[in-house]
Amino acid sequence: MTRRKAVQIAGTQAGALQPKGPGVLEKYRPAQRVRLADQLYEQVLQGIVSGEYAEGTRLPSENQLSDAFGVSRPIVREALFRLQVDGLVVARQGSGTYVQRRPSAEFFQHAPAGAVAEVLRFFELRIAVEGEAAFHAAQRRTESDLNRINASNKRLEAVITAGEVGVSEDIDLHETIAQAAHNDLFLETLRHLTTLFDASLRLTRGLSLKKQASRQRLVQDEHAAIVFAISEGNPDSARTAMRHHIDNARIRLVSGNQEP
Repeated sequence: MTRRKAVQIAGTQAGALQPKGPGVLEKYRPAQRVRLADQLYEQVLQGIVSGEYAEGTRLPSENQLSDAFGVSRPIVREALFRLQVDGLVVARQGSGTYVQRRPSAEFFQHAPAGAVAEVLRFFELRIAVEGEAAFHAAQRRTESDLNRINASNKRLEAVITAGEVGVSEDIDLHETIAQAAHNDLFLETLRHLTTLFDASLRLTRGLSLKKQASRQRLVQDEHAAIVFAISEGNPDSARTAMRHHIDNARIRLVSGNQEP
């Protein structure tokens, strides 16, 4: 089956996207790179963000995507699975895969080209690592640690009030909390992955500036909850607050205007 034929079939099926011009599948054909599933993930996401794949419409079938993009069906399945995990699409048994959420139109202005899927996966690692770092920070923090954490949070609050992105200040707060756990591997892990850490925060904070002030206030309230739990020496609450904050950041990325 040719790529154009696949687009035509997809357009004629009930609920499927009506293609425009040369067809969205041809327009977003991915380059051949190491992780083809990540590339396909990003191309389909571009179609969702642009509105080519509208919310509520059905994506082309696995076979059609496979033929259109020139990749194997296992690659297609992996890409679709990640899109489901990130809440962007939903699979309906016996019916197909449907677009569930559309990120904001500014998403790809801040997203790192070619690494979107990896950045979103990074949030899962952050939840695990930073949740435990916050847990131990609440148990082991010293007065000196608390002073550094509070000072870091105040600097972040100041740049947000000034309407700035505050990526370096956000990173500093998270690293200061990891340092307070008094296990060097927490901080070393974050710094070893500094490229992904920076990219994830530039994406989340860059998009936050496009939203209402309530969005930024919500993020700072989440930071405040983490800092309070650590200050109170409540490890379970610190872990929960940190995991909640990072997972919310991931959700806010893909939810467009559906979240405050």
